[in-house]
Amino acid sequence: MTGFSVALTTYHIAIMGAGVLLGILVGVLPGLGAPNGVSLLLPLTFTMDPVSAIILLTSMYWGALFGGSTTSILFNIPGEPSSVATTFDGYPLARKGQATHALTLAFLSAGIGALFGVLVITGLSSWVAKFALKFSSPEYFAVYFLTFASFVGMGSASPFKTVVSMMLGFGFATVGMDTISGSLRLTYEIPDLIKGISFLIAVIGLFGIGELLLTMEEGLRFDGIRARVSPREVLKTIATLPRHWVTLLRSCLIGCWMGITPGGPTAASFMSYGLAKRFSRRGKEFGKGEPAGIVAPEAADHSAGTSAMLPMLALGIPGSATAAVMMGGLMIWGLTPGPMLFIERPDFVWGLIASMYIGNVVAVVLVLATVPLFASILRIPFSIIGPVIVVVCFIGAYTVNSGTFDLWLVLAFGLVGYVFKKLDYPIAPLVLAMVLGDKAEDAFRQSMIMARGSLAVFWSNGLVGTIMTIGVLLLLWPLLAAGISRVSGGFGRTPSIRLN
Repeated sequence: MTGFSVALTTYHIAIMGAGVLLGILVGVLPGLGAPNGVSLLLPLTFTMDPVSAIILLTSMYWGALFGGSTTSILFNIPGEPSSVATTFDGYPLARKGQATHALTLAFLSAGIGALFGVLVITGLSSWVAKFALKFSSPEYFAVYFLTFASFVGMGSASPFKTVVSMMLGFGFATVGMDTISGSLRLTYEIPDLIKGISFLIAVIGLFGIGELLLTMEEGLRFDGIRARVSPREVLKTIATLPRHWVTLLRSCLIGCWMGITPGGPTAASFMSYGLAKRFSRRGKEFGKGEPAGIVAPEAADHSAGTSAMLPMLALGIPGSATAAVMMGGLMIWGLTPGPMLFIERPDFVWGLIASMYIGNVVAVVLVLATVPLFASILRIPFSIIGPVIVVVCFIGAYTVNSGTFDLWLVLAFGLVGYVFKKLDYPIAPLVLAMVLGDKAEDAFRQSMIMARGSLAVFWSNGLVGTIMTIGVLLLLWPLLAAGISRVSGGFGRTPSIRLN
């Protein structure tokens, strides 16, 4: 109730509407995306109240997720990586002349998934925060280690590529002044590097310029299906939604799990689509315009997107790249994510959670009303859209520190993002390592000072020992899984008999 009293003001509802509309635009335009859109908007929030700022950023996030669904269905172009699975059945259904049915199914499923995720956050956040109050430096490092290890053990990318990406992120995080000793590291006598590399600069380059280079290389053309959402069709679709309640529930649960762990919305949408196809009586119809093939990825995508906020708020561990960018914003506003945030700033935490309920409802209404407008934007030639995106990226980068050196860094990270995409290296672990690298290092060194250099401090009690053991198992899981499959394959072989 405290949160709703904060969120239900005319100013905050207006911010939600503006954020959702900006987010839909970010989701629709190729080369942009939720992480980049949030990072571009972040410098403009420095003068705002933190509650208003986080409401604006999260509303933009919800809008970007909805915008990605629009382009997936009408143009067969996923505006967000997590919207790829929606193209499998969304575009074929739209080509059959049922674009309104496909869009309404996607938006309603997404709204239900998002609200399910917010309910999970509401129910679990206080418990997680109370549990985290038992933490000291060793426990915090153990949680950071578990986060990094879970990306290796549970991520969808190659474990080797994930480790390489993470190590590069740690390297970038160490540039500048050491927070404990005060010495300079990896600055190479360049004065602009003394302050370190801003994760915002890295995100704008990796997601914005990197995606744009790929889009230019692919020579993207937009030949979409024209759609106008009619109220009668929307009501008809709402009436059919209860048929998919099993798919909805399963997808929401998968999304919440993948959001709280570092699996993320993209992995959640693909996993949910695969399970829906596996358990459906109409499995052979998937890929040809099957409605359940839209419901499953959309519900999972949005429940994962909202659930990723829980570990970020309660533990200071982002569950997605966008949550990592938002966590950086919290630090810039002088707020430290973690259990103390619930005690020191309950208006911030519960105002944010209440705004998630309202913001997602606002997003569903606005996205249904503005489909024709944002679909028409994609008919503008990319030769016009591309330069506009470049200008927006460089303006956003310059506003971070008002330094021209940052513009060169954006270009460099843009090339890194392009190479990562071409070689299929995940970018989220790099961003995560840049955001959490300093905090993890500080917690580790403080633990070493406490224990006089003994690693046994990480197994000094049941809590820290359990977290570290799970982290080690997750880190080694790819090797263990490969060994188990090799052994089981060896036992499963039967001798062959040649008959002459």
